[in-house]
Amino acid sequence: MLKNKKFFSILKSYDTIIPVPISKKRRKERGYNQSELIAKEMAKNLGIEYNTDCLIKVKNIVEQSKLNKEERQKNIQGVYELHKQNKLQNKKILLIDDIYTTGSTVNECCKILKQASPKQIEVFTLAKD
Repeated sequence: MLKNKKFFSILKSYDTIIPVPISKKRRKERGYNQSELIAKEMAKNLGIEYNTDCLIKVKNIVEQSKLNKEERQKNIQGVYELHKQNKLQNKKILLIDDIYTTGSTVNECCKILKQASPKQIEVFTLAKD
């Protein structure tokens, strides 16, 4: 993916990469956040900022994968908070999620990130369910 020059130059145009966060409980159970692993590697290869301290998951919820579209939209509300928003002001943000199903998670994350007045927010996912 990063060997494609056109794609690489598009990704390189972002100021910061932010993974969709998971709860501390889920991270402890699983041992890692797959979106974070993807984002960290992309940031390293692109030479751009990697940020995990601005978008924070503050509530444990039922896993989105176990819910239908309507339940997902309701379940995800109020789950994320914005911290250190001055770090994101006027920045081009690339939000990384591992799987896109209904878009509820990334839509909620984008809604929260918009509070920081970034220049742009785009979403990158590896798979669509």
